[in-house]
Amino acid sequence: MQFAQIFIVVVGMMLVVGVAFYALYGSASSRQQAKRLQQIRYRHSQSAESRVEAQLKKAISARKPRARHAAGSDSRIAALALRLHRTGRNWTVPTYFYVSGGLFVGIGVLILITTGAPLMALAGGAVAGLGLPHFIVGRQIKKRLANFNARFPDGIELLVRGLRSGLPVTETLAVVSSEIPGPVGEEFKAITDRVKVGKSLDDSLQETADRLDIPEFKFFCISLAIQRETGGNLAETLANLADVLRKRIQMRLKIRAMSSEAKASAYIVGALPFLVFTIVYMLNPDYLGGFFTDDRLIVAGLFGICWMSIGGFVMFKMVNFEI
Repeated sequence: MQFAQIFIVVVGMMLVVGVAFYALYGSASSRQQAKRLQQIRYRHSQSAESRVEAQLKKAISARKPRARHAAGSDSRIAALALRLHRTGRNWTVPTYFYVSGGLFVGIGVLILITTGAPLMALAGGAVAGLGLPHFIVGRQIKKRLANFNARFPDGIELLVRGLRSGLPVTETLAVVSSEIPGPVGEEFKAITDRVKVGKSLDDSLQETADRLDIPEFKFFCISLAIQRETGGNLAETLANLADVLRKRIQMRLKIRAMSSEAKASAYIVGALPFLVFTIVYMLNPDYLGGFFTDDRLIVAGLFGICWMSIGGFVMFKMVNFEI
């Protein structure tokens, strides 16, 4: 197959994916309008939790903090180092590159020996070397943040009890860092360490919020900042925040339980063609060997992968809910 034909096929597949993305998400103006309607719905809701959450979101958007240096905005290397730090493991950028290079070479050589197709080996090595480490890091970040969100209401309630007993905020944060295990204790310990070396509490909290980049901790930071500026009962405010966060977690778990069957079906339907292809190729390589050598079958396979990817993406969006 000539290069021009391959280029036309690839461009056509990209256009199909772009049209599907636009059909699912719409334009930027429509997304902004939907977001505005959702904010109005929260504001006029009869639920107390929705009103509290709407007030917190309004306070976050209305507040004009000082200009700060966003974490990981220096370069792509800094952004990668921040992602590795969010995993909570002692992974470094050189180790990440070594693992990616090893997977690229190993998987590429294995596919080349098995199929004898250089382009297929190059594509497979690129997918394994670039996609697999990124996927594993993302999974570790998601797991750590889920653990943080699960224990964060306990830390806030411990903070409330310390404030009601008369302890200052910094001392109560130190108590939380020593009593709550896992990511919550680690992050609060980092905050107290920064305060001890001379940083202000607001700057220490903001640095942790930039690194975690989760709304729950941002709610906590804005609650402390508003109370520091306007006064009021901080213990009562944090108690209400802990209650809202617990109900958010309960809603997530309820949605996960209700959508678990649909997710399992989507995973099975999405993985079944690839499993069948692999099993048949292992049993009878000559029967499906043309997909690696015949130009027409290669194009058909690429179009099949493209359409199955679109279908898998649609199923993923149908069973994925944001709280």
